[in-house]
Amino acid sequence: MFDRPSCLAAIRIALARAPIVALIGPRQVGKTTLAKVAARAIDPDHFQYLDLEDSSDRSQLTDPRAYFESQRGHLVILDEIQRVPDLFPVLRGVVDRRREAGLRFGQFLVLGSASVELLRQSSESLAGRIEFIELAPFGVTEVADTPADLNRLWLRGGFPESFLAADDSTSLAWRRAFLRTYLERDIPMFQPRVPSETLRRFWTMLAHNQGQQLNAARLAAGLGVSGQSVARHLDLMVDLLLVRRLTPWSGNIGKRLVKAPKVYVRDSGLVHSLLGIESPEDLLGHPVAGGSWEGMVLESLIGAAGDRIVSYYRTARGAEVDVVLEAPSGRRLAVEIKRSTAPSVSRGFRIGCDDLGVAESVVVYPGPDRFPLGGGTIAMGPAAAVRWLEGEPL
Repeated sequence: MFDRPSCLAAIRIALARAPIVALIGPRQVGKTTLAKVAARAIDPDHFQYLDLEDSSDRSQLTDPRAYFESQRGHLVILDEIQRVPDLFPVLRGVVDRRREAGLRFGQFLVLGSASVELLRQSSESLAGRIEFIELAPFGVTEVADTPADLNRLWLRGGFPESFLAADDSTSLAWRRAFLRTYLERDIPMFQPRVPSETLRRFWTMLAHNQGQQLNAARLAAGLGVSGQSVARHLDLMVDLLLVRRLTPWSGNIGKRLVKAPKVYVRDSGLVHSLLGIESPEDLLGHPVAGGSWEGMVLESLIGAAGDRIVSYYRTARGAEVDVVLEAPSGRRLAVEIKRSTAPSVSRGFRIGCDDLGVAESVVVYPGPDRFPLGGGTIAMGPAAAVRWLEGEPL
């Protein structure tokens, strides 16, 4: 298994303070493996795992209250929990009865591939009883900090089976199968009346427009559907943790601000598979290269953002900051993402930083060195930028 110590630590900490911990993320991101490793580290002999897509495992929950009572004192892992949403109110009752008996923490670890159902059901049934952890594909600090591994992560994306494949062609075959499974089996669970080919075209259109402002009317015209249908399709992809909708910064500074969100397919490897990009040479020559690189870096930055609000800033007069990170205290950080190995600071970025009154600013580029660019802005690689957000000083 690829070592993910920070994710394991987050699970253990959450289980020590909440009765139910939900580990959510797209399929094949490694949730099941990580959950079992965490459970074995806590108590290798006393945990139970049920896959709710498996009929034999589901049959053990014919009387879920009785089953959970028989497992009192053991950690129970429930995989693909969104398949059996009726379990949420049962879990609430079980947790509340155990609280009365003095059992308060580390009782259930539930795994889900779709945040839409988990969030809706838990908000109704499990408020105050559940803690959420999102497991994303591999980020830039989870692979070796070398140009070769960074480029491999960029081309193949961060899904474990894709990134760790024996070669690029095997990785691409895995990603194509992944897309087909989502389109033919998983997405129809939530939008059963939408043809899979329509959703594939929609997903591909998003990949072509990676990192650009959402133009729902243009997408609707290309698909031959209404703007409301585009909004529903996008909401679904966001809820399934496959697409990122980055909202524009919306403070009041007396400027005319752009209001449309920017949209990214969250995994760069899926972007390339959707667009038929098979090799590093294909990628470097493709118009989406800049947006794809930006999306990969953005995902790692968001993973390190903590409680900061993440947005982008753009004005009608051309000031632009790719990523704005704002702490609850109001302290703002600014990031510009460039694919060039000889980065410079754009005039629009400097104006945006002045508009926002940022405390620190960084340009992230695909290189190993850290150096000043003038005006207090520092150039650094993606892994260094993540460490900066995690507290490493400039």
